[in-house]
Amino acid sequence: MVILGCSADTIEEMAKFKAKYKLNFPLLSDPDFHAIEAYDARRMKTFLGKSFLGIMRMTYWIGPGGIVRKIWEKVNPKGHANEVLRAVENAQAAKA
Repeated sequence: MVILGCSADTIEEMAKFKAKYKLNFPLLSDPDFHAIEAYDARRMKTFLGKSFLGIMRMTYWIGPGGIVRKIWEKVNPKGHANEVLRAVENAQAAKA
């Protein structure tokens, strides 16, 4: 399994974030939104009654052959990693 993170933040900002949270997977910097828009993660958002183009916090589970197995939209970071891990484990158990 490969885990990647992607953000429009600079490489320097992402390095600080990775160090702060002791992440053990690569973070990809996409300041031009190429990957972010390809995965439909840049959308209109609303905050305090104002609309703006922002980046959605989303997770994509991409299986063998590049097939998208599942998309989690509007992700809450708390507990999300365990939710994804359970989904992968359940899929592996179903195969066995």
